[in-house]
Amino acid sequence: MAGRINDDDVKAVRDAVPIDAVVSEYLQLRNAGGGNLKGLCPFHDEKSPSFQVSPSKGLYHCFGCQAGGDTLDFVMKIDHLSFSEAVERLAGLAGITLRYEEGGYTSGTSGRGDRIRLVEAHKAAARFYVDQLGSPEAEIGRKFLAERGFDQDAATHFSVGYSPAGWDHLTRFLRGKGFTDKELITSGLAQDSRSGKPIDRFRGRLMWPIRDISGEVVGFGARKLRDDDNGPKYLNTPETAIYKKSQVLYGIDLAKKEIAKTSRAVVVEGYTDVMACHMAGVTTAIATCGTAFGGDHIKILRRLLMDNATAEVIFTFDGDAAGQKAALRAFEDDQKFAAETSITIAPGGMDPCDLRLAQGDAAVAGLVEARTPLFEFALRHIVSRHNLENPAGRAAALAEAAPVVASIKDLSIQHESAVQLAGMLGILDEPFVVKRVAQLARWARERGNQPQQQGRGRPQEAAPATPPPVGGGPALNLRSPAHRTERELLKLALQRPALVSPAFDAYGIDEFTAPPYAAVRQAIQDAGGASQAADDYLARVRDAAPNDTVRAMVTELAVEAIHAKTVDEIYAGVQLVQVRLRAVDRRVLEIQGAMTRLSPQAPPEQHAAVQEELWVLQQYGQRLRNRGAEGL
Repeated sequence: MAGRINDDDVKAVRDAVPIDAVVSEYLQLRNAGGGNLKGLCPFHDEKSPSFQVSPSKGLYHCFGCQAGGDTLDFVMKIDHLSFSEAVERLAGLAGITLRYEEGGYTSGTSGRGDRIRLVEAHKAAARFYVDQLGSPEAEIGRKFLAERGFDQDAATHFSVGYSPAGWDHLTRFLRGKGFTDKELITSGLAQDSRSGKPIDRFRGRLMWPIRDISGEVVGFGARKLRDDDNGPKYLNTPETAIYKKSQVLYGIDLAKKEIAKTSRAVVVEGYTDVMACHMAGVTTAIATCGTAFGGDHIKILRRLLMDNATAEVIFTFDGDAAGQKAALRAFEDDQKFAAETSITIAPGGMDPCDLRLAQGDAAVAGLVEARTPLFEFALRHIVSRHNLENPAGRAAALAEAAPVVASIKDLSIQHESAVQLAGMLGILDEPFVVKRVAQLARWARERGNQPQQQGRGRPQEAAPATPPPVGGGPALNLRSPAHRTERELLKLALQRPALVSPAFDAYGIDEFTAPPYAAVRQAIQDAGGASQAADDYLARVRDAAPNDTVRAMVTELAVEAIHAKTVDEIYAGVQLVQVRLRAVDRRVLEIQGAMTRLSPQAPPEQHAAVQEELWVLQQYGQRLRNRGAEGL
């Protein structure tokens, strides 16, 4: 085994890859002020952004779930990597050759993390399949693409490839690249045969690489081309350590920037539909990979869309029964989105690929624009199942459709939809339908099933609030002026150490009354102090933290904005004085208490010593009040 990665190389990796560049591969970031960026946290479900990134410090912190750390911590957490795997991935991005303490420079398979190996195997397989698309055998695949309107440039843009029809072409190729049979089986690229030897999973098929949001190939979708292929029409990679079909969206790597820019995502049903949309200029198109659109897919999109007031998700489904069923399933998740949701169905039951072939690129773009709100589609579907020619049928339709309208969170849209429902049902008494919907909505709210919330069908945002930091509870009270000032001083010591040095380093641990803050003060001292701050200062403080709780608090304070319009020596001096002055006042009270408890029979020199200490402290406190930071 290669052993431990050289510490200097780890530092070089941390310094080489900007944290905002890495994080922005997974979610949309916006300016948060003070040089920080914010976005929707990828580690817990939230409606308004509490996840902050500090590019200057190389740290992130979520004020909602308390996740935080540096670039390596982020990659480890979001992609479930070990420390060495995260270093290796970022080193690959930065072009840094890693040294291992026991084995010299990294080469071959030695010391590589399992997940990294699976990703590398897929990357090599994708190149192999692309190269094979030009072979004589792949003529059938090239013809398939051409018949659907895709030329070589389109195939190249989407890295479409071909898997040879033989038993073990890819297996032998990857063995030659140093991959073991076990790795090939684990990756899903090969499977066991009756003879006990691995054979290719995909044979004689057109291949689409499936990439995660960071652009890594994690799986494949394979389309049957020959009649003698007895397998399914589409065969996807099985579930592996890097491929979870409920957590990937085909085309997300190509669409994510445009989705974030336009606050719109278009969800289609297949790989060729994604290609057709992109070729037609709808570059926000994505698709699921052999599974229904679900909650994990919603989380991916919400991080890109953020909570933008104009955010929109548009579903395109075939007009057949299966497409309608998929649309209604999507409607069930409608209000989990922080966005408008709409549906569009091509004429004649065509999908976007067929529509592009028949009517051209403009028709595909027009299809997306001719969308209908998803809840309206659902209502029409419900109403269509009832006989509206008689009162009983209309009443049954109202009974089924009214709860759907009542579930709409935006009260103005709820009211308009109730009026619209009355029209669909042919009920002339619109106020009756509106009242019925309002009754159902109120009934649900009273039982806690449907909280009343405002805003375009999305949950109402709570007023911004700072949640209890890590290590909070009875020992930490942000309403306490003392704790607030201690927090500000520690933020200055971590973020702007020059402003509080060298005075800060003379402060005792006991001058910080909140135990979590005292622990951070200790970590700063153990790291050499604020006056010794250098490029690796924050990393040294985090390394000096005794446990993950204190380390998380260091990260939180290093990322949280300093509460001042102008952060300068004057502001820093005020925090230094306030923390010291409170410590002096506490000590004065302690001495005064000791004096009252001092026995009259105590030696005179003991009385004199206590009185002298009290006098010195009172004079020092008065000097701080009169002269501020100059009195320190």
